[in-house]
Amino acid sequence: MNVSRDGRPASAAPPAGRPAATPSLRQRLTELRGPGVRPRSLDARALAALAANPGCRRRALLDGAGIDKGALAQALGSPAAYGQSQFAIVRGHAFEAKVTSDGGTELLRLLHERLAPGTPPPAPDEVATPDLSAAGPEGRTARTALALREATAAGGWALLRHPMLAVEVAGSPAYVEPDAVVVHPDGSWTVVEIKSFPMIDGAADAAKVGAAARQAAVYVLALEPVAGQVGAYTGREVTVRDQVLLVCPKDFSNLPTAAPVDVRKQLATTRRQLARLTRVEDIADALPEGTTFDLRLGDDGKTATRPPEELAEAVESVGAAYAPECLAACELAFHCRKRSREEGAVETLGRGVRGELGGLRTVAEVLAAAGPDAPEPPVAPGGPDDPDDPAVVALRRAAALRAEVLARAAVPGPRAEEPGCP
Repeated sequence: MNVSRDGRPASAAPPAGRPAATPSLRQRLTELRGPGVRPRSLDARALAALAANPGCRRRALLDGAGIDKGALAQALGSPAAYGQSQFAIVRGHAFEAKVTSDGGTELLRLLHERLAPGTPPPAPDEVATPDLSAAGPEGRTARTALALREATAAGGWALLRHPMLAVEVAGSPAYVEPDAVVVHPDGSWTVVEIKSFPMIDGAADAAKVGAAARQAAVYVLALEPVAGQVGAYTGREVTVRDQVLLVCPKDFSNLPTAAPVDVRKQLATTRRQLARLTRVEDIADALPEGTTFDLRLGDDGKTATRPPEELAEAVESVGAAYAPECLAACELAFHCRKRSREEGAVETLGRGVRGELGGLRTVAEVLAAAGPDAPEPPVAPGGPDDPDDPAVVALRRAAALRAEVLARAAVPGPRAEEPGCP
C-alpha cells in the first residue's frame, strides 16, 4: 500500500486525466528535499491523515515534496513514536501472502460470500490475474488501467494484486497501491484491504477498522476517474463499489475471514478535504528564498549534520495546524505540539475547545477574557475583550460560578463525639 511521489522526467506523459507537475515545481520540490535526496515513499495512511487535516500547510508541503518527516523530527530533537512495528509489517505481509495464494482462490471465495451471494461463484480457472509489472509508477499506473479495461470488457472475474493508481494531492500527482482490486462480471470493481489485526467473534477493533476505511476511501477515489475512462471505452456501465472488503485473521488463528465495510462517509470526507488542500506550488512560492529541508546527511547516510536551529527556522516558515489528533498520525506532531504550547495556542486543548472559543487564539487571551478585571468597551467586536462575544460571556459566567462555589465551600468541622457503645 505504498504511495510514490511524482518523479518522472519532464518529457514523460502524465497519467490520463491527471495534471502533470510543471518542471519548475519539480525543480522546486527537489531543492526543498536537498540535492541527491530521493522522494520519500508514503502510504495511504498518510494520505488519509493529510485529508483529515487539510488546513496544515506544513504537512501538505512536506508530503508533497516527499520529505522524510520522521528523519526531520529526529534532527529537530522531537522524534515521534509513530509508525508500524517491524513485527507487525512482517506479520501483515505473511498473512496477505496466505490470503492471495493459489490465484486468490480464498480471497475470491470470501468476496463472493460477503458481497455477491446468490450469484454463481467464480471458478479458479475463470479468474483472470493479469501481470501488472511495468517500469516506474507511471508505467504501472498505465498497465493497471489497461488491465482494468481488458478485464471489464471481458465480462468475467479478475483479481488485480497491488495495482498502481494515481490520485491528485494538493495539485501534485501521487501513486497509491491497494492490496487488491476485484473486477466483477457485472462491470463493478471492489477494493480489498488485507489487515493483520484480528476479527474476534465477527468484530474487529473499531479504531483500526475506521483507519482501514479511510485508507480504502483513498483507493476508491483514485479508481473513480479510471472507471469513467474504462466505461467510455468499453460502453459498459462501470462503477467502483462504495463497499470494500476487509480481510483479517479469524479470532486468534491465522485463518482469513472478511466483512464488507461501507466507506461512503469516508469517501465524501476525503474528497472534500483533499479539494480543500492548498496547492503545493502556492505554498512553495510563499517560502523565503533559499528555504530547504535538506538534512545534509553525513557519510553514513543517516546522521544529520545541519544545525537544528536552521532546520527549525525552515520548518517554522510553513504554517501548521496542530491538533492533539496529530500525535497518532504525523511524525512532526511532537515538534508542532512543543511550538504550540510555547505560543500558548488553544489548539493544544483540541479542535472542539478551539471551536468553542471563537476569536480567542491563546490561553492568555482566554484567561484575560474570563477574569473579572478584563477591560470594558470600547473594544474591537469579536475580540478577546468584547463582552458581547458568546465565548467571553460563557467564560465570565463560568469564572463567576467557580468563584461563587469556592467562596461558599467550607471545610467540615470535627466530628461530634458519638456516645460509646454500652
